[in-house]
Amino acid sequence: MTAIAERVLDPTQAVYDYRLPARQPWSKVIQTGQILRIVDLEGNQAVDTLIYNAADTSERYSAPDTVVRQGNIFITAGTQLISNAGNVLMTVLNDTCGRHDTLGGACSMESNSVRYGLHKKHLHACVENYLLELSQYGMNKRDLVSNINFFMNVPVSGDGTLEIVDGISEAGKYVDLRAELPVMVLISNCPQINNPCNAYNPTPVRLLIWD
Repeated sequence: MTAIAERVLDPTQAVYDYRLPARQPWSKVIQTGQILRIVDLEGNQAVDTLIYNAADTSERYSAPDTVVRQGNIFITAGTQLISNAGNVLMTVLNDTCGRHDTLGGACSMESNSVRYGLHKKHLHACVENYLLELSQYGMNKRDLVSNINFFMNVPVSGDGTLEIVDGISEAGKYVDLRAELPVMVLISNCPQINNPCNAYNPTPVRLLIWD
């Protein structure tokens, strides 16, 4: 990361600065050229994220297109986040964590019950966060696709097995995303307590936007 980028992205000059509580959803339209920073305030907090074209939400982030275009299953500085129409929605400008997951998906009440037992089905989950937030836009479960898990560590073994393990993020790590067209960003600040993605303790994150 360059000193120029640090000067431009001075938190005191941000046009938006919000502390998103643990477990909660959030959404906002980011205009072309604006930069969104997601800060992992306490470390190892998974931030489940979806991106939609604000003018036409049928165009949205595509994990397969992003992986194929980058030739990499992980997201990091320089990654272009590609839509299902082949357009660049956002570009990762800076990344102090190192890599982010785009394969693990979002937790749900159903997946909690399958992975951790029926007694865990009642636990709040990212899919429910997404549906609550999407309802404000007249959207529903049909509008959900595979998401990005910022700060989540999902290594892939030689046989292709995915495993959610202890995170590689630390307190204060962040990622900067520049909007390449007007986008609606949807976040679930993951409530998962059954695996190491949040160090078994969901914590807040900070969201900043610069023009």
